[in-house]
Amino acid sequence: MKWLKRLLVQIVLIAIFLLTFAPASSVLAEETSKKVEIDLTNQRLYAFEGGQKIYDFVISSGKPWWPTPVGTFKPWIKLLSSRMQGGSVEYGTYYDLPNVPFVIYFGNEEVPNTRGYGLHGTYWHNNFGYPMSHGCVNLRTEDMQKLYFWMDLTTPIRIFGQTPVV
Repeated sequence: MKWLKRLLVQIVLIAIFLLTFAPASSVLAEETSKKVEIDLTNQRLYAFEGGQKIYDFVISSGKPWWPTPVGTFKPWIKLLSSRMQGGSVEYGTYYDLPNVPFVIYFGNEEVPNTRGYGLHGTYWHNNFGYPMSHGCVNLRTEDMQKLYFWMDLTTPIRIFGQTPVV
């Protein structure tokens, strides 16, 4: 009887090892993969998991003279809130926004992280569906909260299309 218990323990340990360390099949990896796509032309953000659309949110991207960059990006940090400052006092474009909620900054080789582009919640306007920002992607705070907790730092962000003329 002891040999049966030892055998069962060994089987359980092997199963735990395989579930923990064995590489997932490419089919399984494909089914559970996450990605975010941002359509500047239609001012929409789509979130997919395993090829299925999970979220479809209206956004406000950068204005034509402060465009949101296009390409494929990687998130590099998530912050529950962040102070954002920029623009120019001289040209009347300066902003200082404390406690911007649910921020996910992103970058790539062409657009370094230091440029400060991000996805974030927005409390200072409600004009979603139209370009409003200095390049970031503004979302309703309740939408960004969902996206913030769904995304991780390996979720690719693809931004495409053209910013509408305002």
